[in-house]
Amino acid sequence: MLRLRPYQDDAADFLFERDRAMVLAPVGAGKTAITLTAMGEMLREGHVKRWLVVAPKRVCTDVWPLEAPKWSDITPALAVGTPAQRAAALRSDASVVVINYDNLGKLEDLSGFDGIVFDELTRLKNPSGKRFKALEKLIAPIKVRWGLTGSFTSNGLEDVFGQCKIIDQTLLGRAKGAFLQQYFICINRDFGQWTPAAGALEQVMARIKPATCVLEPGEYKDKLPPCHIVEMRCDLEDRAPYEKMKREYVVKFADDTVVALNAGAVTTKLQQMASGFVYGTDKQSIWYSQHKFDMLDELLEGNQHTNTLIWYTYQEELAELKRRYPHLHTSYDENVVERWNAGKIQLLAAHPKSFGHGINLQGQQHMVFLSLPWSLELYEQAVGRLHRGGQTKDVWVYILLTNKTIDERIWAALHDKRAVSDIALEELKDG
Repeated sequence: MLRLRPYQDDAADFLFERDRAMVLAPVGAGKTAITLTAMGEMLREGHVKRWLVVAPKRVCTDVWPLEAPKWSDITPALAVGTPAQRAAALRSDASVVVINYDNLGKLEDLSGFDGIVFDELTRLKNPSGKRFKALEKLIAPIKVRWGLTGSFTSNGLEDVFGQCKIIDQTLLGRAKGAFLQQYFICINRDFGQWTPAAGALEQVMARIKPATCVLEPGEYKDKLPPCHIVEMRCDLEDRAPYEKMKREYVVKFADDTVVALNAGAVTTKLQQMASGFVYGTDKQSIWYSQHKFDMLDELLEGNQHTNTLIWYTYQEELAELKRRYPHLHTSYDENVVERWNAGKIQLLAAHPKSFGHGINLQGQQHMVFLSLPWSLELYEQAVGRLHRGGQTKDVWVYILLTNKTIDERIWAALHDKRAVSDIALEELKDG
C-alpha cells in the first residue's frame, strides 16, 4: 500500500480523533486517501463497524473503488446502479458501502451503519431541500460523521450552514433562520436576500474551526507546477440581438421569437447568446454568431492540436463541438479516463457537473472553458482535474470570453467568490 505524506497523516489523525469532523482540502491533495486511512483505523480499533460513503455518482464508480486498495485493505461495495445492485451492496458484509447522492433518498433505513462520510459535502449546502430533510432523519442514529470539501463558501457564507448542520448541529445551530439573524443583515425580506454582517465570516470560521482540518500541503504545494490562467477575448459579430434580449427580454429571429419570462431566464439566455446561439421555441437552437468557436479553432491550431480538455455549459455547445471536431470524445465514452491519461484522446469535452469532481486526469496540460459555470466550486474542481498532485507539467487554462457580455460578469463573480473563499481559508488555519 502507498504511504501518506506528512500533512496527509496529520489530517488522517485529525479525523480519527473526532466523531464529527470536516476536511477542507484543495483539489488533488488526497482527501480520499486521507479518509480511507482514517476509516481503516476506525474499523480496526472497533470505533466503527460499518461505513457508508456518500459521493457524486462518478466519484463512487471511478474514485473510491480505485483508491481503496492503494491506501487500505478496504474493498468497498457499490450501491450504485439498479435497485437489485444497490440492495445487494447494502446486504453484503462489506465494511464500507459507497452510494451516490441521488440514490440516498431511496434508502429507508441506515441502522446497519455507525459511520458516514460525505464526499463533496457542498452537495448538502441547502438545508431546506427534500434530500437534506430526508437524510437528516435517516442519519440521526449515526454517531461518526465526516465531511470532505474543497470549499465551504463556493457561493457565499450562507452555504456553510447546511454543510455544518449535517455533520454537527452544535457548530452553527439547528435553525437556518437563527443563523441568518445572528450573522447576516436582511436586505430584501420579500425575496429572502441576506448579506453577511461586518465580521461575520471571521466569526463563523472561528465557530467551526475546532471541527475543521484545513490541509496544509507543505512540500506538495511547492512541487505543483504553475497553473497559467489565460483570458481570450472576442467580439460579437452582431450585438443587436444580444442588446435587445438584455433590454426587452425578447428578440425576434427570422423563424422564431425568443422570450425570457424573468430575470433569471434572461441571464441564461444572455450566456447562451455570448456563445453565439440561443434556445428558442421547443428548445430549438438558433445560431447567429460563430465568434467564440472560431476563436477556439484558432486556439487549438495555435497549440498544434495538443490534447485538450474542453468544458462546456450547454448541450448545444457540445453539439457544435461534435459538428466541428468529428474526433471529439465526451466524458460519457467508454474507458475515457484511461484513454485520456494514456494520451490517446486529442479532444475531450465534459460538463463540470458530471466530470468535475474526483476524476484523476493525468499527463495532459491544456483545458479550455468554452463557457463558465457560476459556481466557484465547479470551476475550481474542473481546473483541479489537471492541476493536481502528480502533475509534472505547467497547466494552461484558457477562458473564452465575449467582450461586453455576461461572460465578463460571470468571470468577475468567480473572482469575488474566490476572495470570500480565500478569507475563509485563512480564518480556519491555525494561528
